Amino acid sequence: MKIIGITGGIGSGKSVVLNILKEEHNAYIIEADSLAHRLMEPGETAYKKIVAEFGSRVLAEDKTIDRGKMGGLVFHDREKLEKLNAIVHPAVKQKILQSIDEQRKLGTELFVIEAALLIQDGYKKICDELWYIYCSRELRIKRLMDFRGYTRQRAETVIASQEPEEFFREHCDKVLENQGDISHIKMVVFNILYQ
Repeated sequence: MKIIGITGGIGSGKSVVLNILKEEHNAYIIEADSLAHRLMEPGETAYKKIVAEFGSRVLAEDKTIDRGKMGGLVFHDREKLEKLNAIVHPAVKQKILQSIDEQRKLGTELFVIEAALLIQDGYKKICDELWYIYCSRELRIKRLMDFRGYTRQRAETVIASQEPEEFFREHCDKVLENQGDISHIKMVVFNILYQ
């Protein structure tokens, strides 16, 4: 089974590449961010640890973690954010390793992990290849404004808060240029998978 890690900045088109890999190349996909949200649901390991660490102030009335309250608490406090990440990131990685074992037993040929912090969280040790989805800064801003309703200022702020292009290029095995239309990126994915 080949394991590919996919990363890149916001608005670069990671979701488009994931859909191509799933629909056209039968890949099993795990999105770390979605998995993290699931692991923060009541009854899950991360949920219990988060409530133990931060208390009921992060809970909604239905006892689920209120992501707005959680965000308000951690995003302006580096220490609290690090505590949250120290709970969530290992839980996510453990679940991904478990899924890799399960999919290998099922005979899955292509396993894809998408994570914003793929490099920083040490997924290079797990993956056969890391792919960086590249798109120019200006096109990313346009996509965020067109598809997510961001203002230009918000798009620029979010992009500025992420790692620079050089960081991704330095740590990834392949760079997929996602500047064109859907047929172009489909061809890029095919060529990188089967070259």
